[in-house]
Order: sequence, then structure tokens, then C-alpha cells
Amino acid sequence: MRVFITGASGWIGSATVDELLTAGHEVVGLARSDESAAKITAKGALAHRGDLDDLDSLRDGAAQADAVVHLANKHDWGNPAESDRAERAAVETMLDALAGSDRPFVIANGLSGITEGRSVLESDPSPAVGPGSDRGGSENLALESAVRRVRASAVRFAPSVHGRGDWGFVTWLAAAARKHGVSGYIGDGESTWSAVHRTDAAQLIRLAIEQAPAGSRLHAVAEEAITTKAIAEALGTALAVPVTSIDPAEAAEHFGVVGHFFATTMTAKSDITRDLLGWKPTGPGLIEDITAGAYT
Repeated sequence: MRVFITGASGWIGSATVDELLTAGHEVVGLARSDESAAKITAKGALAHRGDLDDLDSLRDGAAQADAVVHLANKHDWGNPAESDRAERAAVETMLDALAGSDRPFVIANGLSGITEGRSVLESDPSPAVGPGSDRGGSENLALESAVRRVRASAVRFAPSVHGRGDWGFVTWLAAAARKHGVSGYIGDGESTWSAVHRTDAAQLIRLAIEQAPAGSRLHAVAEEAITTKAIAEALGTALAVPVTSIDPAEAAEHFGVVGHFFATTMTAKSDITRDLLGWKPTGPGLIEDITAGAYT
């Protein structure tokens, strides 16, 4: 298949490009800069210039593809309403281009805010509905497109999609440990995160393109629950710094933006995903990755 990917030069996107090319697919990656285009073409994929605000470029990329993977997000922490608006407009545009074709559309989402007090299940719908909601309600918008003959599925990623070169949450935690000379966890450190290795996440995206029925919610989760204290301890070992509890009132100052997430339990099960697609994660676990030096 010819697969159009937004976020193709990003952390998960670049691994997905590798996975798809290895499987024999043709890949076209959205590139908003010369640097991004160079990264995409160096892998053997094609670069398609544009960004999430260039709706004509998104429409053309989707219309010319056999499948679309939407991984990009503006992540404007200072103006989340703008990020949500852009996300919804981008998804609407690409879905319009695919309508009536039965072609696959895979959309990325996170686990935060879906349920409280238990792990998220694939059967749990996203509470974000409508243009003014988180990410513009794009997950529900995509899954509802089944009535328009789009084979859409949502891949919800664990808060840590880890590996050497990661620039996500764990990288920020490592940076805070270097800055303060201690590896911290918040309170008793009993909040828990799910995790998945980057290569396993990429494999799931490929399987979703190839096999997932319309309306599927899929969880890129290899490890269901790792305590934040265990993450801090592994970082302490890897960076050779002491491990300590951080008062919740001081978490934002100590950790920055990631402090809010580090205090939150974000876990999910992936049993249905594995059974549905035959997905079998084989990459190293998060603690193994940290102690092996992936964040040093």
C-alpha cells in the first residue's frame, strides 16, 4: 500500500516509516521543513511538504494514498485551544478525502482522562466529544467515519513510548534529575504508567493499517503498570544520583510540565488488541531500557 503519514519524522513516526518500508509498503511522509524532508527521504520514503495547518496539502496526501496514519499534533502547551482546533480541522480534511473508499485511517491518541481508578479498556470510549474538547474530539470523529466507509481505527499510546533517542516524558524526568542532582518521584510514588517500546508501537500501527476493522480502539501497551517510584529508581541508577520523594506541592517546580503527568496514573490493558491483531510486543521493558542507558 501507499501510506501517507503525518508526523513521519517524529519519534513514533520515524519508527513507523521503518516498519512499513520493511513490510514492503510505500511511504509518503508529511514534512513541514527541509530538515524533516531530509530525514524522511534518507529512510527511502517520499516527502510531501506541508503541515497541519495546510489543509490542501493534507487533502492531497490523503487522497493519493491507500492508507493514512495521523501521528502529528501541534502540542501547543501555551494555547491548547489552538492545538485542538488544528487537530480537528486536519482530521476532518483527511477523512473527507477518504470518504466512500473503505481505505484505512489510523489516528493517534493518549490514555489520559479516559477513565479514573482503573486501567483503560479498549471498550472505553474517549470522553472527548466535539470541536471544543481535548484534541478536538478527533478520536471519536475518526471512529464515527465508519458510516462514511472509512476503515478508521484509533491507537492509544502508553504515556511512555520508550527507547534510545526518546524525547518524551522519561527524557524530561531524566533532565530534571540532572538539573537537581536527584531522581524524584511524587509523594509515595505509587502512581503507575503503562509503557511500550517504540518498535512495538510501530508494529501495532502497521497491523492496524493491514487488519483492524473499522471502529477499532487499539492500545499500544506492552507493560500495563509500572510505578513512578520504580521509574525514578531506575533513572537514579542510570544517572548515578540519589532517589527521593518530591512533595506534590513542589512537583511543578521540580519537574516542569511533566510533573502533572508524573503524578497521574495512566494505565491500560491491551488484551483485546493482542487477540484482534495478533500483536506480540518483543521490545525491552521500560525499566530495562532505562538501566541499559537509553536515557543517559
